[in-house]
Amino acid sequence: MKKLFFVLTLLLVTSTFQAQKKWFTRERLSNDATGGKGNLDNKLFSWGYFLGFNSLDFKFDYKDDFGDQDTDILVESSTGFNVGLIADLRLHKYINLRLEPGLVFSQRDLTFPGLTEPKDYLRQVKSTYIHVPLLVKISTKRLNNVKPFVVAGVSTSLNLASNEKNPEDNSEGRFRMKNNSNNYELGFGIDLYLYFFKFTPSIRGVFGLGDELVRDDDPNSPWTGNIDKLSTRGVFINFTFQ
Repeated sequence: MKKLFFVLTLLLVTSTFQAQKKWFTRERLSNDATGGKGNLDNKLFSWGYFLGFNSLDFKFDYKDDFGDQDTDILVESSTGFNVGLIADLRLHKYINLRLEPGLVFSQRDLTFPGLTEPKDYLRQVKSTYIHVPLLVKISTKRLNNVKPFVVAGVSTSLNLASNEKNPEDNSEGRFRMKNNSNNYELGFGIDLYLYFFKFTPSIRGVFGLGDELVRDDDPNSPWTGNIDKLSTRGVFINFTFQ
């Protein structure tokens, strides 16, 4: 999974440099991305949608850290799917404020050390998030039909499959998380101006700020007893149409 996202990141960076080399070397006809109805960059508000992939992970902080990988909880990530809308507010020639509400589907498999039965040592954490980032997008000067940018901001997520209110805990096979979480996000991408629309591949890191774990009733639980903090981290690769 991590190799796949490394390859996708490498392809995105490589395509960026290839686009720069191909489109920056000589003057080309500038597309306005609206089919001749005015320059998209001059609009105060613009809209769009995105599709993409994600790989979500967990970051664990332990109460007693023995420095031994055999005692750490193992996380195996699966490729997830993102879909959502974009509302873009132009603040400056090179600065935009973006709201990107969407749905994020993911799965993480946790393996707990010291437990031998599959019903005990394995927890499949399937999550469906309503994910709402508020981002500042800072772009470079547009050259021909290419404009690289960086983004940074904060986001909030509502986990529809958190099990927070479920009275059953890990002793009955339920891994529970909090409904709400907050994150900060950092990323980069490249705007490609076509005749009818703007196409944007981008990659973004998402880093949870708070503790998302709902602990078991037993304070010495083999599943949650030694966890001081659990937070989400992950990588989003999105393809935007605007």
